[in-house]
Amino acid sequence: MLSVRNLSKIYPTPSGERALFRDLSFDLERSERLAIFGRNGQGKSTLIKILGGAIWPSSGRVDWSMESSWPIGFGGAFQGGLTGIDNIRFVSRIYNKPFEEIAAYTEGFAELGEALLMPVKHYSTGMRARLAFGLSLAIEFDCYLIDEVIAVGDASFQQKCQRELFGHRADRAFIIASHDTAFLRQTCDRAIVIDRGRAKVFDDIDLAADIYEAIGSRSEYEEQLAQKIMVQPLPAESVVG
Repeated sequence: MLSVRNLSKIYPTPSGERALFRDLSFDLERSERLAIFGRNGQGKSTLIKILGGAIWPSSGRVDWSMESSWPIGFGGAFQGGLTGIDNIRFVSRIYNKPFEEIAAYTEGFAELGEALLMPVKHYSTGMRARLAFGLSLAIEFDCYLIDEVIAVGDASFQQKCQRELFGHRADRAFIIASHDTAFLRQTCDRAIVIDRGRAKVFDDIDLAADIYEAIGSRSEYEEQLAQKIMVQPLPAESVVG
């Protein structure tokens, strides 16, 4: 499982400290699906990167007892001067997986063709995401961290991604950061809403989506109501799952 306790991320700014979130706590079991809602700049991608070990929190603990993927869609793990194939070789060695099998699966899934022989620094954002997506599926994980990458490629490729992830790996855990409330309502069981330095866990995915949609996008009354719910304490069992 995943256990997160009292997690905070705070950045210094010229006008003082800016907290993306403070004292966030939750648990995630294998096969559970957790959504992360947040407007641009509120911290949902930062939370994904912290959970994946790409950046450090300001305080708090992240304890994994199941194996997690790197943040899918985050290309920071790739060495830009190496080709796609060489990056696959490097990752295969890190995870002690057979290179030939990993390369064959990634090449077939990512559909990058001869681009795999090019340095990754010349890849577009979409190409990097395809490579990361294919490679993360070639290596089996207990939990997949996903940051807005389902929309990569054309409709056929998107359908393939969803089929491989949520169909063939239905027994795995997922943490998904996205603006697509309809997709997350259908896919996830629970959610975290991040807004203005606050992060709150909701056991009801529909309530979380309603709160997210109300914040900053509806009437003043609805936004005030949403912000009121965000600051109200939830029962302890809801906060930690």
